[in-house]
Amino acid sequence: MDLQLDGKVAVVTGASTGIGREIAKVLAAEGAQTVVIARRTHLLETLRGEIDAAGGKPPLVIGSDLYERSEPARIRDEVLRNFGHADILVNDAGGSRKLELDAPDEAWDEAFAINFTAVRKMAHAFLPQMQQRKWGRILNITGSMEPRVFNAANAAKAGVHAWAKGLSRVIGKDGVTINSLQPGRIHSEQIDQRVHPTPEDQAQFAQANIPLGYFGDPQDMAYLTAFLCSEKARYITGQRIYVDGGLHYAI
Repeated sequence: MDLQLDGKVAVVTGASTGIGREIAKVLAAEGAQTVVIARRTHLLETLRGEIDAAGGKPPLVIGSDLYERSEPARIRDEVLRNFGHADILVNDAGGSRKLELDAPDEAWDEAFAINFTAVRKMAHAFLPQMQQRKWGRILNITGSMEPRVFNAANAAKAGVHAWAKGLSRVIGKDGVTINSLQPGRIHSEQIDQRVHPTPEDQAQFAQANIPLGYFGDPQDMAYLTAFLCSEKARYITGQRIYVDGGLHYAI
């Protein structure tokens, strides 16, 4: 299937490893000009080399810590200066924030800054030119609505879901869609090094909780993202879509 992404400009945050990195590679393989963003620029440079070697358009690398509130505007300006517009925004930057009940306000503020505010500000930075061009795709990589631990990131990402649903009602008339993808246990730094650090732990969890019986790979997120970024997905917006092998129970 031709996803008609050749020539589209796709901005991907959190692209240094895992899901974001694979999304950038798949979008580039489909012909998109990617812009890859993360704090660890040395990993973005290796990503650029991989995309170039595979025949894709070499991505624009932007080092950024999205905790800083001025960064979305700076990123937008750099993208527009280089390419004139952006068609696609994939918000993948974020991270787990397990907190104690007595965690200080500063810890909650930090969790929301990276997992909600940065997502909102990136989208609002790029929306005006998408609306003007009457085409755009925004994808948010979020998380479970069935938290297994007390985690501020879950609360922030629930906020993303509500914000994105409301925003979809406003921007749909302009040909811009926004959707949220909820990964389950996908192999990544966070899952493989912190949450389930051993193969035995992963196998035990998968057998007990995942109907398909195994953890997903970043490609499982990336392929769906590429489809949702395409013209083929023009009638899908305001949705929360699980990519979790059947892990979740919510209806």
